[in-house]
Amino acid sequence: MHLKRLGLFCALCFLLTASASPAPVEQNWTNYVRIGAYALRADNAAKIVADAEASDVFGIEVDNDIEGRYESFLDPTAKLKAIRGVAEKAHAVGNYAFVYVAGTECITANAAKTPHTLFKDHPDWVQRKITGEPALFGGGTAFWIRQGDEDVWVSPYAPEWRKIYMEHIRQIAATGIDGIYVDIPYWMTHFEGWEDTWASFDDYTVAAFKKETGLDANKDLKLGDFSDPNFRKWVDFRIQTFTDFMHEIDENAKSVNPKIKTIPEIYPGIEKESVRVGADVYSLYPVVGAIAHEYEFGESGHMASERSPLNWFYYQVGMHSFRAFAQGKATWILNYSWDGDKAVDKRESMLNLAMSQIMDGANFWDAPGHSMAGSNDLPTRKKIFSWIKQNEKTFFLPRTPIHPIGVYFSPRTRDYYADEFLPSYRGILVLLIQAHREFEIVTPRTLSEFDGDALVLPDVRVLNADERTALGQYSARGKKLIVTGNNPLESNQPNITRFPECPGKAYVASLEKDFDHSTPQMQEAFLDSLPANTGIEISASPEVATSIARVNGQTHVFMANFAGLVAGKNPVQTPQTVTITAPGGSGTSAYFLPFLGETQTLDGVSKQGKVSFTLPPIAKGAVFWLQAD
Repeated sequence: MHLKRLGLFCALCFLLTASASPAPVEQNWTNYVRIGAYALRADNAAKIVADAEASDVFGIEVDNDIEGRYESFLDPTAKLKAIRGVAEKAHAVGNYAFVYVAGTECITANAAKTPHTLFKDHPDWVQRKITGEPALFGGGTAFWIRQGDEDVWVSPYAPEWRKIYMEHIRQIAATGIDGIYVDIPYWMTHFEGWEDTWASFDDYTVAAFKKETGLDANKDLKLGDFSDPNFRKWVDFRIQTFTDFMHEIDENAKSVNPKIKTIPEIYPGIEKESVRVGADVYSLYPVVGAIAHEYEFGESGHMASERSPLNWFYYQVGMHSFRAFAQGKATWILNYSWDGDKAVDKRESMLNLAMSQIMDGANFWDAPGHSMAGSNDLPTRKKIFSWIKQNEKTFFLPRTPIHPIGVYFSPRTRDYYADEFLPSYRGILVLLIQAHREFEIVTPRTLSEFDGDALVLPDVRVLNADERTALGQYSARGKKLIVTGNNPLESNQPNITRFPECPGKAYVASLEKDFDHSTPQMQEAFLDSLPANTGIEISASPEVATSIARVNGQTHVFMANFAGLVAGKNPVQTPQTVTITAPGGSGTSAYFLPFLGETQTLDGVSKQGKVSFTLPPIAKGAVFWLQAD
């Protein structure tokens, strides 16, 4: 081989294989689900499975809640039989099924007409405000609570309740069902009037906190004051409580059925609401099989039909964060595309939602409105699921970094300084996504493994001794630390570039003021501080979100187009043209897969040691990948 061509070929091979990270956890059925949900009765298991198969559903959710209905909490026999039946029917056709159970919520139907409700029988089990008011609600408090029903939220420290709950978990696992889906295992802080209570102050919880810390939660805390060390201990305790609760569920289920998966449904994502409800997805991923995210970033609107381009980018940041936290486990997204919006086509909204999720490696769950079961449009679901099935390895095989810029997610900074940290963190990531630079979200669990040439600390305020040691070792290897906003490191630490005024915060402020006229070049000094881009170069509009990763040994670029979208008015994008340039020369092949389309082979143009590819116009989204011939 000619020496010059050999050099170009080696450059391409380096691009395809560099910066391998440790092998992720072994993949399983949860990594490949295409979810549809169904209400399970004693007589409809066969119909559920047949309907699921007809629309390429893989991973069937069935709603048959034992824990969250007091009648079945007292006697789960009939529901256990139905769960066993649907598991057998699903397995007979090579599918998987998982069953819904409540976390700490329990409803008694027609409470006024029955002598036994959970609260009547066990008032000591119920969560409470610091004033003693019980977490007891009636019809209309939430859309799923019918008139006349009693709705209560139980303390996870109520010992008798927890013993029965775990017994039911073992019984459910024994049916052969593939997963137990635990809906919102939370402290009650999300109904009106409970948001700022930092509950629960029931006797069992207060006693557990006293045992753990020696503090009296009723007297020794300044509620809501994050500068109070004792309140911080309360925050940590509340998060650890539900991490331990989910871990115990997982252990009990696996003691009977070692292959079963525990999947909590959590609505807070990276935002401060996770601290309030006590269910933190960063903390939960290591102790469960997967997480289903009902992710609705606060300002974005709950529906895909009403999401602005900026909020689509925020949505991408959230999903990329979940994928980083998961470390190879599956990320399911239970979000909603459309709910009767007459100005926006429901099918386009479904397509946008699915596209945005799979481009980040998350699994799509089709649901109408705020209902888990059903679809806004079954033919569209069939089309989406059929295409995902054909291309599932492209989207769901492990993605590993090549030449990433690291961005640090600091859990404790988010816990205690959410308002300061999140704009910086989110802004840095949107900036990199729109500048089309490869990035990797780094966490305390992955910090020691990170080997990119630069790591950004976005207004990080809290670092423990292990984090400081790992950061010191990182910079001592000649790697670059870029610190924005607050400086948590020693002034004599080597290889640090500091931006006292955080460019991430500044960029978020600009985007929120005038998205259409904000570009990454507005933060030129920050971009110039990054290591030179020696890998893939992408020329595209900042309204196209890109992420770069190695999949199955090949360099991939995943692209989501949000250009032209108008919240509540227009769900159809303006097609975008993208050019991708890579090290290499002749002997390089490239492939292009448009969302819902067929794979195409692209011809490149070689010049000065690089090869460039002009992609066909991208409507909604697409994937590009390279391989050496």
